[in-house]
Parts: sequence; structure tokens; C-alpha cells
Amino acid sequence: MTAQTSRPRRLTDRGAATRARIIEAAADLIYLRGVGGTSMDDVMHNSATSKSQLYHYFADKDALVAEVIALQTSRVLAAQEPYLRKLDTVAGLRRWAAALIETNRATGGIGGCPIGSLASELAEQSDYARTLVTASFHTWESHLVRGLERMRDHGELAPDADPRDLTTAIMSALQGGLLLAQTTRSTRPLELALDMAIGHVTQHQGHPVSRGALQCSMTNE
Repeated sequence: MTAQTSRPRRLTDRGAATRARIIEAAADLIYLRGVGGTSMDDVMHNSATSKSQLYHYFADKDALVAEVIALQTSRVLAAQEPYLRKLDTVAGLRRWAAALIETNRATGGIGGCPIGSLASELAEQSDYARTLVTASFHTWESHLVRGLERMRDHGELAPDADPRDLTTAIMSALQGGLLLAQTTRSTRPLELALDMAIGHVTQHQGHPVSRGALQCSMTNE
């Protein structure tokens, strides 16, 4: 896969809608079949577009896959946003994990992680694709890092806790759990993996001071 410019400089509303429809159809097919199992003909059929339309918006399959990576990243983050936004306590971290487990249960583990599946298939095929997927993971991880930083700032994590290292541990457990859940069609591996990761986080817990206690301390001084 090589870098391609697939986005026309100007699109009509109708053109933008057609382009988005193609990307969404490709993303859904690739999620179920993989990149190798999805042809451009498949995308044309599922998006109800002609060959001329498809290649008007995308120079080749690589260009389309690049857009699929971006779409799947936005989908993953949009689904998790309500939980990531409130992630500033261990309880918030557990709520985020519970939402992931419930989503996995609802799909029966089919497809695995939309981003992780792309990584496992593309990382050894193309440095460009690997770079795009790496950027997707970094974007996802940045939300966890900020949440863990908030936890550290108000004392729920010890001052020497490293939010980036903790995030790496959480994401590693998450991706491994999702892979095993996909293979076994059971949420149990994901539940155990996330519980282990959160347990690791709690080993770095600090001693948060309540606002009332802080005010009392200041009054006594």
C-alpha cells in the first residue's frame, strides 16, 4: 500500500454522499471478510455504485482501505466517547471496560476489534498502512492517557504512576482479550484480560484527598 490522494478537492453534496457510501460499504465488508477477502467488485455491489464512480473517488484499493481505517477509528471512538469522557476514576475505567464487554457479547465476538483486525492483516504488508493503523491506536490511547492523567492529578493514582505505560498495558490486554473472544466466541477471555489490566492500574492507586478534608486542613492551619 502506498500513499494516495483519494479525496477530490471539491465535492457536491451528492458526490460526498456517494463517497461516504462507498467507504461505509467497504468498511462493513472488510470487517467481516478482511482486506484480502474484499474485492473492489464486492464494494461496488454493496455500495450500489459503478466502476467509474468507484475509481472517480479512489485511485485504487489501497486508497480506499486508508479511508476505511479512518472510518473504523471514528466509529470505535464514537461508541466509547461517553465512557472515555468520564474516565477519571477506577470506577469510570470499569464502566468503560463493561461497555466493551457488552458490545463484544452483542456481536458474539465476530469480527474482533475493527482496528486490531486491520492491524493484524496489514502491518506486515505495508508500512504505509501500518503507520495509519498505528496513528489510529495512538488516537484511541490518547483518550485513556488523559483519563489516567486526571486520575493522577486528583490523587486517585500515585504521583509516580505513568499514564502512558498503564495505557499500553490496558490496550495490550484489550487487544489480546478481543482476539481470544473472537476465536472462542466467548466474552470470558476479554473479561479476564480487562479485569487483569484494571487490577494492574489499582496497584498504582494513590490516596485521594476529599475537598472537605482539604478545606478542613486549610482551616486548621
